[in-house]
Amino acid sequence: MAAPQVFSIAQAPITCHAFNGDRSHLALSLNDAKVDIYTKQGKGWQVTDTLSEHDRTITSIDWAPITNRILTASQDRNAYVWSQSLDPDTGRMVWKPTLVLLRINRAATFVRWSPNEDKFAVASGARTIAICSFDPENNWWVARHLKKPIRSTVLSVDWHPNNVLLAAGSADTKARVFSAYIKDVDKRPSPTVWGEKLPFNTVCGEYASPAGGWVHAVGFSPSGDTLAFASHDSSITIVYPGGPTIYTIRSQTLPYVTLTWTAEDTLVAAGYDCNPAVYSGGLDGWSLAGTLDDTAGATKTGGTRTGAVGRLNTAAFNAFRNADTRGHTAETVTDTELHTIHQNTITSVRPYEKGAGGTVARVSTSGVDGKLVIWNVSAVSAGGLTGRLGVI
Repeated sequence: MAAPQVFSIAQAPITCHAFNGDRSHLALSLNDAKVDIYTKQGKGWQVTDTLSEHDRTITSIDWAPITNRILTASQDRNAYVWSQSLDPDTGRMVWKPTLVLLRINRAATFVRWSPNEDKFAVASGARTIAICSFDPENNWWVARHLKKPIRSTVLSVDWHPNNVLLAAGSADTKARVFSAYIKDVDKRPSPTVWGEKLPFNTVCGEYASPAGGWVHAVGFSPSGDTLAFASHDSSITIVYPGGPTIYTIRSQTLPYVTLTWTAEDTLVAAGYDCNPAVYSGGLDGWSLAGTLDDTAGATKTGGTRTGAVGRLNTAAFNAFRNADTRGHTAETVTDTELHTIHQNTITSVRPYEKGAGGTVARVSTSGVDGKLVIWNVSAVSAGGLTGRLGVI
């Protein structure tokens, strides 16, 4: 199994991260109001610039690979588009922000560029998604709002490959697919499995979390014909609207908060269990294929990993479980290290590098433990499988 690349960025939580197009630069936020730009130097990353226009905690970052623009959102209810330009005084390239008129009264929670990079979506706590496009006359980005029927904070969004449809997951336990068609920006889209006539704010699909959990993450498959979403009830749901067919994979681990597709039949999900999980399947069904962390490998202390990994297999948790189920007690618990590379919640998983056929060959994860890890998605370990397949 190919070993993952592990970078200990800081002794602070990494809220979110994004790479530029050629992966030579990295933007991330350490749970504060700044975005640090890192440059690959040798085998590590060094801070070369800092974006500091926000005055509250950064919640999300996205880096457009073609136009090289950085999009940031914050709890200060603002979003900025950062572009590089030449500073006449110093003669060096500097990052300058462009104003975004969001018109929201709650925190911005999540941002993503559209595939064509001519507009972007900003989720918020105002039960609103702002779809922003550029106004060249005033040199700012203006927003149109997707509102109905959202009833709570929007936690994540993802664009369809056609640049028009948008998936959104929110705390009202629903995942929805909206039309974000803007007449002056988009060409008329071709018919899809999600519908034909797509005026702005059309709801093309609405799907509930199986047990009423917050929908933490949503994602379209590479073709856009399938939707996946992860809920706080420790489940992954796969939706085929053409059927319609819905598969729900119930996990015995802690909930996932982030996911990404790597191929039309494979996705990677991660979250509170600190261990990226790989799911695979198709119209015939879906199941847990394995994990990206080697559950059969040795720990730092020289022992061997056994059973499930993550927060449900620590010495502290096992001591509590034994006391509860068997009446066993222990004076002290000294081993608090998880049997995973990430030692705390994984906050973000993103495609890192594409391989043959356009499939994603490697993904990157960042977490509350301050680590950035790059994984080979083909290196799937079969240890610790705990998923269960259920069909609705």
